[in-house]
Amino acid sequence: MSDTLNSTPKAVEIAERANCFKGFYKLDKVRLRHELFAGGMSREISRELFVRHDAVCVLPYDPLRDEVVLIEQFRVGALGKIDNPWLIEMVAGLIDKATEQPEEVAHREAEEEAGLAISALWPMTRYFPSPGGSDEYVHLFLGRCTSEGAGGLHGLETEGEDIRVRAWSFEDALQAVRDGRICNAATIIGLQWLALNKDEVRGMWK
Repeated sequence: MSDTLNSTPKAVEIAERANCFKGFYKLDKVRLRHELFAGGMSREISRELFVRHDAVCVLPYDPLRDEVVLIEQFRVGALGKIDNPWLIEMVAGLIDKATEQPEEVAHREAEEEAGLAISALWPMTRYFPSPGGSDEYVHLFLGRCTSEGAGGLHGLETEGEDIRVRAWSFEDALQAVRDGRICNAATIIGLQWLALNKDEVRGMWK
């Protein structure tokens, strides 16, 4: 019994993986069996898999002013779910080039979406936002910036972006998480990470 509780399954047998849709994103159908905690293999199961580029999110932070810079934009996934589908978020973008590193995306998106120059990056964490049906993997960074003068409207017109930017005191941003005004996973995780590690960050970056 102890071996069953402590061992980690590793084996996966893929019988078939077929593409059902291919656009900017893809949808695959996968038939597979996997090893069971109790030993042996599962019956064959079928799963739809939403195939996405991996994502990078960066929380711009000014350690001298104790301010974060957040963006606000329309999100179609929130339409009909909440009253206001213009969400308050971190800067974010996709790794859509095979040779591109997450750090490069963080710098590029901070400039495009918020008009910010990031002078240093602090890796916060990496995670799967919805691994039951998507293979997206998210890289979260804290980005050192100067928040003075941050704001205005940004984004690339060619990508249909309409982004409003403003600086928040860290406590106001954290209160927006408590109030439910900030309701997307990456921003909640990033602000909570900063709440746990802010003393260390400010000590290193000041």
